[in-house]
Amino acid sequence: MLCGSEEQKQRWIPELVQWKKIAAFALTEPDVGSGASQGLTTTARREGDTWILNGRKKWIGNATFADLIVVWAKDEADDQVKGFVVHKEADGFTPEKIEGKVSLRMVQNAEIGLDNVRVPEADRLQEAHSFRDTAQVLRTTRLGVSWNALGCAMGAYEAARQYALDREQFGKPIAAFQLVQDKLAQMLANITACQTLNVRAAQLQNEGRLTDQQASLAKMFSTTRTRETVSWARELLGGNGILLDHDVARFWADAEALYSYEGTREMNSLIVGRAATGISAFV
Repeated sequence: MLCGSEEQKQRWIPELVQWKKIAAFALTEPDVGSGASQGLTTTARREGDTWILNGRKKWIGNATFADLIVVWAKDEADDQVKGFVVHKEADGFTPEKIEGKVSLRMVQNAEIGLDNVRVPEADRLQEAHSFRDTAQVLRTTRLGVSWNALGCAMGAYEAARQYALDREQFGKPIAAFQLVQDKLAQMLANITACQTLNVRAAQLQNEGRLTDQQASLAKMFSTTRTRETVSWARELLGGNGILLDHDVARFWADAEALYSYEGTREMNSLIVGRAATGISAFV
């Protein structure tokens, strides 16, 4: 949508939006996360009308089963980051599912090996010329994670509220106690603030006016407040808060991944800080 030519949009998007094909986004590497703008080690070398990709990617959601994988690699000729659509059956493309996750367990993340993977020029994203173009995508996905975090906080609040109404101690529901109501009120305040921020960011996105720093602000704030909210929910449930039976433990665990991916809280705060001061503190 953002970096493809009109021909590529017509070729791929209809099947993707109808779920006839699944895609993945491969940027992060085993040794390169926050430093992706300058430090990518995955390389692309052009030979005639074919590109040769070599390197590794990590934490790539859907990669174990996706039909199309957008791989971001540094062009050896000009050192610029470009995007390449790799098909799952490509020789030299080897995804391996990451096991042992405690967070977002529903997502199949993979580490990808790229060993002389050949991609035709027709499958290079024609409007991706540098990391600046990649950043357009991150602006959108960061806002998406901000909404995910809001949903996580809402789910934790709803589960905690219901538990407080059902659970009785000293002859009455724990929802009748002041400290429990205080936690619920603080959770609602966080949720409402995140809703307001995300709705405004979505309005700006629809108008084509959303900036990198606005998306980063939303992601930074929503994931931080969500982490706080799910902790209060877990605390409200006491010992039962660590049991999967009551769902809060799932929200509690998932908040940790939301807090860190699509830009850590710290990196997003520095993007906001750069916009506020005109000074970059990281590059």
